[in-house]
Amino acid sequence: MEVRRLKVEEFQLVHEMDAKNVKEPESSASASPSGRIEIISMDPLEMELDFIGYDIAIINAYRRITLAEVATMAIEKVYMYNNTSIVQDEVLAHRLGLVPLKVDPRFFEFRNKDETEWGAQDSVKYELNVRCTKNQEASTNETNPDVLYVHRKGIGSDHAKFQPGMCWYRMLPEIELTREVEGKQADLLQTCFSPGVIDIVTTANGKRIAKIKDARNDSCSRNVFQHDSIKDAVKLTRKTDHIIFYIESHSALKSYEILEEAVKIMSTKCDMLLGEIEKHLETPMET
Repeated sequence: MEVRRLKVEEFQLVHEMDAKNVKEPESSASASPSGRIEIISMDPLEMELDFIGYDIAIINAYRRITLAEVATMAIEKVYMYNNTSIVQDEVLAHRLGLVPLKVDPRFFEFRNKDETEWGAQDSVKYELNVRCTKNQEASTNETNPDVLYVHRKGIGSDHAKFQPGMCWYRMLPEIELTREVEGKQADLLQTCFSPGVIDIVTTANGKRIAKIKDARNDSCSRNVFQHDSIKDAVKLTRKTDHIIFYIESHSALKSYEILEEAVKIMSTKCDMLLGEIEKHLETPMET
């Protein structure tokens, strides 16, 4: 089975076809013929999963949809009645707009641009009510807020404040030792990679040699190419059909809910495209 790889060299990336020592993936009853997805870790804030056998364009589409089209709530209007700080009104309003809000956007509608009034169906209002502790002469009935916030539903393509979190991906790194590396060279090789990538083991005859422990942790820094004594001992590649996908939430949506919303948006786009194609065909398409 041929596997496409990117060979990481000192100053460039090279496409290569390498069929040696590549095993067929283990078959699974739940795996689809075109590829499979493995969840590595998942909690409300972070999610890591592997797309195996999928074209990188598909994964990039999910990344772009996550950042640009998954909706969240953010502060849109700030009404200041009395700002006595050294921060200008517009700067303070901008900073407030970037504060993540724990308000589920799925309970709200998108605001119509033609609307002039704020409604409960598309916005939430906050009032800042604080007790004065510095001015002991303040009246007890002074309850008017100094600041009024109004936030609405939006998407990341409108403004970065509406992005539900961070989303990125990378290809699975592979490291191959082309020769035995021992002693001080093994220690040097270990320092060239991220923690957990290279391990030093002691053989039965007392030699300390370098072994690949977990290439997944490698950040592909290419530091090894800075050392002439060991740069010929390593071959670095990346598997182009094995993508490590990350989502980090900083909104009301959990990490896996963000991915779920992105998948729904992608599905809607596909249905829309198929519908347009069917308009020009005599027989309906099977979905």
